[in-house]
Amino acid sequence: MSIEVYRDAYGVPHLRAADPEELAFAQGRVTALDRAWQLEVERHRARGTSAAFLGAAEAGWDAFVRRARLADTARRCLARLEEHDPETADWVRAYADGVNDGLAEGARRAPEFAATGLAPGRWEAWTPLAVWLSTHILFAGFPTKLWREQVATALGEEWTELFAADGPATAGSNGWLVAGERTASGAALVAGDPHRFIEAPGVYQQIRLACPAYDVVGLAVPGVPGLAHFGHAGPVAWAITNAMADYQDLYRERLRRTATGGVEAYGPEGWRPAAAHTETVEVAGGEPVLVEVVETPRGPVITGEEPAGTGGEWEGLSLRYVPRVTGRLGFEALPRLLAARTVADVDAALDTWVEPVNVVLAADTDGGLLHRVAGHVPVRDRANSLRPVPAWEPAHAWGPEPAPLPRADVTDGYAVMANARGLAAPLGVEFAPPHRADRIAELLAASADWTPENTTAVHRDTDNRAAARLLAAVGAADGGPSGDDAPGGLTPAARKVRERLLAWDRRMDADSADAGLYAAVRGAVVRRLAAHDTFAGLREPAPYPEVFRPWLYLGPRVGLALETLLVAGPVPAADVARIVREALEEVAAGEPPAVWGATHRLAPWQALPHPDDDRWPGLGGDHDCVLSVSSVPGYTDRGARASAARYVWDLADRGRSGWIVPFGASGVAGDPHHEDQLPLWLRGELAPVTTDWNRLTKEQG
Repeated sequence: MSIEVYRDAYGVPHLRAADPEELAFAQGRVTALDRAWQLEVERHRARGTSAAFLGAAEAGWDAFVRRARLADTARRCLARLEEHDPETADWVRAYADGVNDGLAEGARRAPEFAATGLAPGRWEAWTPLAVWLSTHILFAGFPTKLWREQVATALGEEWTELFAADGPATAGSNGWLVAGERTASGAALVAGDPHRFIEAPGVYQQIRLACPAYDVVGLAVPGVPGLAHFGHAGPVAWAITNAMADYQDLYRERLRRTATGGVEAYGPEGWRPAAAHTETVEVAGGEPVLVEVVETPRGPVITGEEPAGTGGEWEGLSLRYVPRVTGRLGFEALPRLLAARTVADVDAALDTWVEPVNVVLAADTDGGLLHRVAGHVPVRDRANSLRPVPAWEPAHAWGPEPAPLPRADVTDGYAVMANARGLAAPLGVEFAPPHRADRIAELLAASADWTPENTTAVHRDTDNRAAARLLAAVGAADGGPSGDDAPGGLTPAARKVRERLLAWDRRMDADSADAGLYAAVRGAVVRRLAAHDTFAGLREPAPYPEVFRPWLYLGPRVGLALETLLVAGPVPAADVARIVREALEEVAAGEPPAVWGATHRLAPWQALPHPDDDRWPGLGGDHDCVLSVSSVPGYTDRGARASAARYVWDLADRGRSGWIVPFGASGVAGDPHHEDQLPLWLRGELAPVTTDWNRLTKEQG
């Protein structure tokens, strides 16, 4: 083999090989060397076998993965790829072979294997597809349909979309494109940051992939070949955000046991056989869990079990998702993206994309610009997008062709994508509030001299437009005369809190005492609203599997929909006003709140949690800031979701581009590059993208 591995000052791998297939092998191998533990955790999560070494906490996830048939769907997608695009199938297989080649050596460096007794396994050609499915199966947030069902039951049909917002467990992103007319160089910039649950090691891997056919830098998903989301190929660069489209459905199923022990499901044509078998989820330190896997003509049944000893009918919910139906995941696009030279090439490559559904921005050195949606959204009745629908009603079937995908011209010299209702509006139901998108647009419009360096100021922006409605309610709170005993009025201490908030600049900076004060008042308002009698029927989550609970808890839903609930919810306006006054009094009577960053600290997910949780730093930013950090107001200040990476792609000079991840290039604790990027990430700075091979260090062997 002709593989060469170089590293930059941050340990980022730069790979060279003779051809794309050999390069895919090299990408798999170097990822296994740097992130063996992460790769094996993801492989097991995709197969539903993670509880076997991580314990009972992962058994619910494993059961869901088995029921949803993710591994089988990945095999099905690979088989279709082998039939219709064998070259791409071989390219994916080469990546898996590379992982296998480096996995044992990588595992010897990673202490987690010894700590759990896990031995490195074997990657099959379908494993990268399974990892992609596992990473994105909850990306579109289909459990929100369960929440809407609860809202309709507890509050009434008219309130079904009351809590519409960028949901508690939804992945979002910022992205923007600045055309050459607004840059100092005269060439375009593409920039942004994906918002995901922060994991350690990180969910994105900085890497460079070079062969005679192409030379691309970008952010890879460990376990998946190529650069699906963010890449700079020299003459063209691209980036995505979550389109917030709705492309997965839940069907209410009637099920019954047959005399021979099989299962039947009731559909539009009456009772029909359903596929059924039993699988065992092994649990470290616990009893194994038996899971009956049932699949109807709509899809795999993910909730609902036969009542013990009844032998009668029961109900469940089946999940219909595009790769299971079509056998396509969109991997055909991955090698084509690497080989792209123009926005037309990117555009054509993404015509084969399936899941997840993304909004795409791209620019090239010839002045070409692209702004479109990519993915597969089924055409069906609108009710499918709102709540679980009856499996037996033919009106809820999918149409034979997907929905047309919107695209738009880039006007005013820039384009913004930030999960708000806009380009993808015809394809979804719930979108992020417009605050991030509007703020980015405002910042971009203020200059025609953008550079890679000053673009980082957009990444760092902490203006909190979402605070406006609560601040308005605070401003109206002092409805009576002053004094401790004055009915309807605020005490002097509460008035001081009110005055500080009304004078606050709305910046969610880590060292801001006023932002800390706002957080305390907001939390008190959220808790009181959630405790209002109106929401009594929503306090206990419905009996769905634990994996869906983040979408079903009332408190987080109230916190994220606070803007709406303050002015247009079912809680009477007088009660809202009282709640705001009580929140001001509560905060005034307590200890002065700490600065924002004292409690709003990073909370990364780790398969094996670090024993020192206090080591994680405080963060600036809030859910609807451009510098987006999501906590659960009123319940926890810990930031579980934030920028999983940041990037600026410069089309004038790729060597002036920048990128950053929260931790580092290495997933091995103790490695010099395990967390060396964290200080820069915290300051909102970017590490340089090094493109000169002479400034890189070549690895030996």
